[in-house]
Amino acid sequence: MLDRKQNNMSVFVINAGSTSLKFGLFDNLTLQPSVTGEIDWADGDRERAMLVCRPRNAAPERSRVSVPNDRAAAACALRVVVARSIPPSPITAVGHRVVHGGTDFRGSVVIDSKVKVAIARLGDLAPLHNPAALEGIEEVEAALPRVPQIAVFDTAFYSDLPPRAYVYPLPYEWHKEWGIRRFGFHGLSHAYCASRAAQLLGKDPAQLRLVSCHLGGGCSATAVRGGVAVATTMGFSPLDGLMMGTRSGSIDPGILIYLQRQHRLTLDGLDHALNYSSGLLGVSGISADLTRVVEAAAQGNERARLAFEMFTDRVRSAVGALATTLGGLDALVFTDRVGEHSALLRRSVCEGLEFIGLQLDQARNLNPPADSDVATADSRARILVVHTQEELMVAREVLCVVRGWQGAVNPLN
Repeated sequence: MLDRKQNNMSVFVINAGSTSLKFGLFDNLTLQPSVTGEIDWADGDRERAMLVCRPRNAAPERSRVSVPNDRAAAACALRVVVARSIPPSPITAVGHRVVHGGTDFRGSVVIDSKVKVAIARLGDLAPLHNPAALEGIEEVEAALPRVPQIAVFDTAFYSDLPPRAYVYPLPYEWHKEWGIRRFGFHGLSHAYCASRAAQLLGKDPAQLRLVSCHLGGGCSATAVRGGVAVATTMGFSPLDGLMMGTRSGSIDPGILIYLQRQHRLTLDGLDHALNYSSGLLGVSGISADLTRVVEAAAQGNERARLAFEMFTDRVRSAVGALATTLGGLDALVFTDRVGEHSALLRRSVCEGLEFIGLQLDQARNLNPPADSDVATADSRARILVVHTQEELMVAREVLCVVRGWQGAVNPLN
């Protein structure tokens, strides 16, 4: 059981993604991090993954580590925060970002055996994420057996989507009997970015219409009105929507029927191809990492050029569609590894979006600081580059659960 009166605690956060594991150790009173970092294998090499550790009030430390599986990555992150936290602070609660909560979880919960079974069961719908989160949970259980763990679900931000946004045009019985619906993902990131965008603009969140683009190994865009998600590109699983590093995003389902009937592809073969061999990697034949794809395109690789153009075209189309859903746009937000760090991506996406009021300042866009506006002074809608803080969101949720508060995945509530 959790001690709701406990005040002397630190919160360890694990954010297991498809191409990285991010982590942080947060003070329970101030939510200031004593150390944060990530282990990144976007280039596919888990034997030489890049570890970046950022102790508070110290320069970042970089090294190569071997993390052959997600449990090893979680163990590495735990060793790092124990060794680098300043001042040393006992870990008394652990939070995990879990991508898919299905219809089982509308908020954060203390992890027990039933919760683990549910996370595992939903692994078929989020094969790059839920199994990774479960491995992290089991590693922490072994290392810190008496420390409570809390699951914080990406899908919770989308619990209040209107039916027109989450019901698919399929036999309605599939929705009622089997729970087939749009869930939406990257909810923690989109929620944080909506809150941060309001702060940067000095506006009341209730008055803002935002499109948030989370672009990393996984990619999604979400329309937010008044701090509430009203539409999003990811759907029943994190495979839907935008083209991604190794995932296809939305495709004609007739392709899958054809491949099964005419080329005898198995369900497992299709599953692997769509999740692990498609997207930037599948089209370019080079890498799932946009930086490497852009480098190859600059050297004349036509498949790499095509992959980049397809990627940006799909993001641009999603922004236009979501802005239409909102009835206009006050700000476009770029976040996560690609969204924050690729000036070329932002420029390519914004080209052609002038009709919804977006005017990119080319000079500001080249190397903007985190949490900045890269639109021109006369742009009707703003263009923001925001450093997402999913780990901070998880830490907030952990404290909500530990202290007996009502969880609030959306920080604007």
